[in-house]
Amino acid sequence: MELKSIIEASLFAANEPLSIMELQSLFLLEERPDKHSLREAIKQLQEEYSVKSIELVEVASGYRFQVKSTYSPWVARLWEEKPVKYSRALLETLAIIAYQQPATRGEVEEIRGVAVSTNIIRTLEEREWLRVIGRKEVPGRPALYATTKEFLDYFNLQTLADLPPLATLLEIDLLPSSDVQLNLGDDTPINNEVIQDEKEHSSEQSP
Repeated sequence: MELKSIIEASLFAANEPLSIMELQSLFLLEERPDKHSLREAIKQLQEEYSVKSIELVEVASGYRFQVKSTYSPWVARLWEEKPVKYSRALLETLAIIAYQQPATRGEVEEIRGVAVSTNIIRTLEEREWLRVIGRKEVPGRPALYATTKEFLDYFNLQTLADLPPLATLLEIDLLPSSDVQLNLGDDTPINNEVIQDEKEHSSEQSP
């Protein structure tokens, strides 16, 4: 059976993205394709679907099929429940942590100028968009928060380096003030240590 067809069927059947290693594990050891062959087959599928309403994309956890955003207004009507709407405070908190990470709750509050609700942190953790990666060595040893692989998957990102420029968020007024000073310039790469941490976390989750 053609490798490309097996990958296509598996990705359609999966409830979550599949990594190259997970795709390899679908095959018996003696017939297992190498990574290069899998990536070539995926590339062919991506080209075939480029003219369709569905696309094959790579996110942090692996590859998945999804409806192109152009068609989301119609597809969304298939579900009776309205999409969850998040407060501005929650989105600001998430954005600050995404660009500043790792960050403590106090550091987020200092940037926003207001207290961060416990419910906001709990919601972000329940969505698995944030996780505690350690404690800051200061009095009280507050928790250090960083974004997760699930955060990257949800926002169609492969790594933190794919985050939009900080200036973009300021232009749409997502962050509290254009005078906000994060540890990033518009052209400065995301903290390499954080990216490496995400990669290591991802590898730990892979079979």
